[in-house]
Amino acid sequence: MSKAASRIAFVSSDTTDAKTALESLSARYGQSSVEDAEIVVALGGDGFLLQTLRDTMGTGKKVYGMNRGTIGFLMNEYRSGGLTERIAAAVAETIRPLEMLAVTSDGETVSALAINEVALWRQSYQTAKIRITVDEQVRLEELSCDGVMIATPAGSTAYNLSAHGPILPLDAPLLALTPVSPFRPRRWRGALLSNKATVRFDILEPEKRPVNAAADHTEVKAVTSVTVRESPTATATLLFDPNHSWNERILAEQFRY
Repeated sequence: MSKAASRIAFVSSDTTDAKTALESLSARYGQSSVEDAEIVVALGGDGFLLQTLRDTMGTGKKVYGMNRGTIGFLMNEYRSGGLTERIAAAVAETIRPLEMLAVTSDGETVSALAINEVALWRQSYQTAKIRITVDEQVRLEELSCDGVMIATPAGSTAYNLSAHGPILPLDAPLLALTPVSPFRPRRWRGALLSNKATVRFDILEPEKRPVNAAADHTEVKAVTSVTVRESPTATATLLFDPNHSWNERILAEQFRY
């Protein structure tokens, strides 16, 4: 067994396909612990890959995903053969997550990282009313909406795209600010912001119009304010097969119809 193969850690989601792949690949290439491995191979869908990236954030480990889930936009094609060669030839993409700092109605402060987006949405039948401040300047006094989000380039093809937000190339120094079902101002469709921007959302009438927030899968209920910026320190590294890089996927997604 090669040195590279001995430094691979295989991790999987709980689905039958992912567990079967984990057993097969571990037997074929060997299994290192995540702590000792240089490469972590994630077997599952996009959600499991995001969790693996969060778990390995800041460790210097590289994550190579293979699709054993459903859509698998972030995943490489699953093939059992030639894995060490594929990893050696893979293209590395460095991901910088968003930092969320949320304050709840009870005065609790919650921080979390998001690779895709930080999203806010109404908790009840009442429309949310949210003030938006960018770099300490109020840009929107009152947004009446179902929700609003800040998305990274990596996350621009996820929830952001379903809310009709723009698709961002991975190397674009931008963040997408995208409303969800905006009611007032009715014609406002969001904004493109510098990735150096700090965005603050203040919830108006929070008792009457409660709002939840989430940094990817970390949810915080009944927030009164949420501050978001790109992390200046945390990074994660994702590996793609050279014939199916992330930038190519993002470009191809824009020509789907």
